[in-house]
Amino acid sequence: MAERVIAACDGASKGNPGPAGWAWVVADGDEKPVQWEAGALGTATNNVAELTALERLLSTLDPAVPLEVRMDSQYAMKAVTTWLPGWKRKGWKTASGKPVANQELVARIDALLEGREVEFKYVPAHQVDGDPLNDFADRAASRAAIVQEPASSALGSPEPPPSSPSSAAPARAKSPAKKKSASSGSSSRTLKAKFPGRCRCGRSYAAGEDIAKNPDGWGHPECRVSA
Repeated sequence: MAERVIAACDGASKGNPGPAGWAWVVADGDEKPVQWEAGALGTATNNVAELTALERLLSTLDPAVPLEVRMDSQYAMKAVTTWLPGWKRKGWKTASGKPVANQELVARIDALLEGREVEFKYVPAHQVDGDPLNDFADRAASRAAIVQEPASSALGSPEPPPSSPSSAAPARAKSPAKKKSASSGSSSRTLKAKFPGRCRCGRSYAAGEDIAKNPDGWGHPECRVSA
């Protein structure tokens, strides 16, 4: 039996939808990055970017080798592990009878998972002392989304720049609610996120976290105020 490979993948969308990118990284025995790749998607959602990162990772690696995949997207993980069997039984329809979003991507991942040993591991994003492989993939995907150019270890590309201190900090105190001004163009209403996502600032938010509408979509309330 071949030794298990440890990898991470991530996607980024600056606006959701907005300029998007994907990335994956493979580690050595000491969990240091030894092989990685990132690419641009033009304009896409964060969910498309997350699924694309997983599809590219599975397409690249030998299916005969056991694989551990670390991800910070609960949507992408649940789509291909928890929800997929039910979608297929219902003819690629959700429990409410609607067509499955991103069906082509999910179907390609399903085919790539056939007959191979893959363990998915959820790792929270942007945490102090968080998973270094996930952080690497996050930075590479974010960079690809911004510059819209491919990068990889095979191309001799420099590793993605370090995260800014604000992108890997402990949870912040919520900003006090502010009234909507006549010229703000965005709502002051906040609600609990049903699914994880990514704010216009590039940082992720988790399911259950307070989010608010900003000019580019949904994100952290303080990012709405700063806009």
